[in-house]
Order: sequence, then C-alpha cells, then structure tokens
Amino acid sequence: MPSVFAKPSARTKILGSALAVIRAKGYAATSVDDLCAAAGVTKGAFFHHFKSKEDLAVAAADFWSETTGALFASAPYHARRDPLDRLLGYIDFRKAILIGGIPEFTCLAGTMVQETYETNPAIRDACARAIYEHAEKIKTDIAAAIAQRGIEPPWSAESLALHMQAVLQGAFILAKAKGGAQVAAESIDHLRRYVELLFATSKHQEEAA
Repeated sequence: MPSVFAKPSARTKILGSALAVIRAKGYAATSVDDLCAAAGVTKGAFFHHFKSKEDLAVAAADFWSETTGALFASAPYHARRDPLDRLLGYIDFRKAILIGGIPEFTCLAGTMVQETYETNPAIRDACARAIYEHAEKIKTDIAAAIAQRGIEPPWSAESLALHMQAVLQGAFILAKAKGGAQVAAESIDHLRRYVELLFATSKHQEEAA
C-alpha cells in the first residue's frame, strides 16, 4: 500500500509547476527549461511524461480543472440549504480567494486561452473545457434557485453561469492591468449585487404578471 506521505511523481511536479509558472509568465514566455527548473526535474523527465510544451499545456488545463474542482467542492457554501444562498456564497468564496500575488489567484485556463485561442486549437479546447465544466457546476445551483422561487426568467441558468465566468475572467484581466486584487474584488462585489437584483427583479415580475 502506498504511503499517504509519498512524494509527488515527476509528472505531478511538472504539472504543479506549470500552474504557477504559466500564470506568472504566460504560455508563450514559459519554456521547457523554466518548467523543469521550477519542478526540479530534468528535461529527460519532462519529455518522458509530455511529448511537447503543447502536450504539457493541455494536460495542465485538465490538471487545473481537477485541482480547482477539489477546492470548490470542499468550499463551505455547499452547506447552505437555499440554492440562491449557495450561489451567493460561491461569489463570496471567489472574492475570499483573491489572496497572494496575481499569479496565485488568477486562472490558468483564462491565461492560456487568451494567448492560444487562434494559434493552438488543442490548448484552446482544453481551456474551454475547464471553464465550461466549472460553469456547469454553478449552473446547477442557478437552476435550483430558479425552480425553488417558481420563476420563469427571460434568461437561462447556463447563460448566467457563463456570464459569471465572463465577469470573473474580466476581473482577473483588470487585476493584471492594475497590478493588484482590489479592482477584481470590486468587480466581484458588483457581480453579487447583480445576481441579487436579477432574482429579485425576476420574482417581482412574476408576481406582477
């Protein structure tokens, strides 16, 4: 039986380093040498696990989805019984994890897709998969909140889930432009107010109909 204290494999080290280095430098500016140095592995080890930097980037997007998925799955907002409270708790959680330097709280998938959407379909698709899979999880609580309140809004749970991701990705861009998290936190505050108003307005419209 493997020890619970077993050291991470070279592949896991490289993937973990990719999350940090690419968010700090961008995909194009990150070299295989950078990744090997950050992971403390040889180039031979790198190419044993990944055919190319592109292959690594695709795997890193999937690893990012897996890693962040575990983080969000264990977040405290899931304990709230009301689905709208869970949705607002998710937004609050996104604000709460704006900690550390910009590379520490920004999104790997969002960072890479901005550079590769036109030039590298494999990486673009891996990043899209990570973003859309996360939005799909938020969609569940949005749909539940719509059903619980018995409303029929002129928007869908999917469209709101994707809009929320658009706001978050835009907030990360503003943080990079301004060099700090404050502007991102303010954008998330606006997102929270928007969602509250959206459900309040929808409910009022249904009652007035």
